[in-house]
Amino acid sequence: MSLKLYNTLSRRKETFVPLNDKQVGIYVCGPTVYNFFHIGNARPFLIFEVLRRYLEFKKYKVKYVTNFTDIDDKVINKANEMGLLFSEVADKYIREYFQDADCLNIGRADVYPRATEHISDIIKFIQGLERKGYTYAVDGDVFFDVNQFKDYGKLSKQNLDEIKVGARIELDERKRNPYDFVLWKKAKAGEPFWNSPWGEGRPGWHIECSVMSEKYLGESFDIHAGGSDLVFPHHENEIAQSEALSGKQFAKYWLHNGFLKIENQKMSKSLGNILTVRDLCKRYQGSVIRHFLLSAHYRSPLNYSIEQIEQSKNSMETLNNLIYNIHFLLQQNDFSLEIDSESEGLLLKNEEIIKNFIQAMDDDLNTPVALSTLFLLAKETNRYLSSKGLKNKDVLQSVLDFYDQYGDGVLGLKYLSETQEQGQISEKEIQEMIRKREVARENKDWKTADEIRQQLKEKGIILEDTAKGVRPKKV
Repeated sequence: MSLKLYNTLSRRKETFVPLNDKQVGIYVCGPTVYNFFHIGNARPFLIFEVLRRYLEFKKYKVKYVTNFTDIDDKVINKANEMGLLFSEVADKYIREYFQDADCLNIGRADVYPRATEHISDIIKFIQGLERKGYTYAVDGDVFFDVNQFKDYGKLSKQNLDEIKVGARIELDERKRNPYDFVLWKKAKAGEPFWNSPWGEGRPGWHIECSVMSEKYLGESFDIHAGGSDLVFPHHENEIAQSEALSGKQFAKYWLHNGFLKIENQKMSKSLGNILTVRDLCKRYQGSVIRHFLLSAHYRSPLNYSIEQIEQSKNSMETLNNLIYNIHFLLQQNDFSLEIDSESEGLLLKNEEIIKNFIQAMDDDLNTPVALSTLFLLAKETNRYLSSKGLKNKDVLQSVLDFYDQYGDGVLGLKYLSETQEQGQISEKEIQEMIRKREVARENKDWKTADEIRQQLKEKGIILEDTAKGVRPKKV
């Protein structure tokens, strides 16, 4: 089965066929760096990084670009509030972005362009549009004339007459058309500015993504992605200005993720329910948050609640415990060399689950179904581990390989690191406590032996007394 992606441009799933067999180009709209990013922002950052992982798993070479908007009204206002230069605010929150992205195990992009590093490119881009008759200047501001671009609206497919001007569209009586958008903004008193043919000013928001995607991916590239709130006007405007200048299709596939709510309410400052990734990472491990964000299909709405995140925590504990127990068994060097019926059954189930995982991901990145395969294999493996007799080393290794390649490699879930990050008891400490318990039992000090067993139980470790000695097991 080939990978199919839902293309916002066509409103249907399409078989993914890259423009260039050698490399897939992906551009994802990144953060405006004036504050910590919240869990709603995290959803596109994470899901489209999973897309990159999956394309690489399918042997595509991927060039992944995501931008930082480092000059914007919000950045300037934050700088004034903090008594800093706008560049100092941007630098600070770019550092904070990487810290939070690392918590969620969001892999690094190949390029992180900043708007302020591409001012000359932006000016040249606007001049190109100007020469082709797509712009007009008013009092130092330069606007894109949407009446000159016949395909305006082809991405959002909205009736432009019904869109409320002043809601998503900046109201400005100087515009020829309410949907015209600014390419270059005249500098206000006290604001940072750059010199240009139209006077001192700075770039508009939409222009930076067109310029930087062209610079790093070319005039036409494969995938442009972001939140569904960007379809109009941001992505619509990107298409207009890019295709007006180049005369070529801008991006072939447009992917957008659904909204995230908090306890069934939209996140907003007025409601006081903005949930930052920084705060969430203080309460939960990154893999728990990542599991939660992957638990619904990316195009569907996702609701954050305590119940949902706790469910993800329990799910990750199930996987962590399984992998811990397999690693322990592999360290014992006491295996069966034969493949009995139970071992063969688990191998066959593993192969079936791999096919189901790939089928789910090929179907427009159906991560909830892909996640379910991890727990189906966990159920089958725990049944195998609970059966009598020695286990086959190759069978156990095949299970670990599945979780390494698909759960970690594709979905980005980190298992063993969870034990370390939570500060749980180490293998060395477990073995030392088992040794002390054995000494206590030899000395008939049953009270101490029971206390040690209870201490381990409180840390999630139970002891099984077997003919071959004591076996610790995570629960």
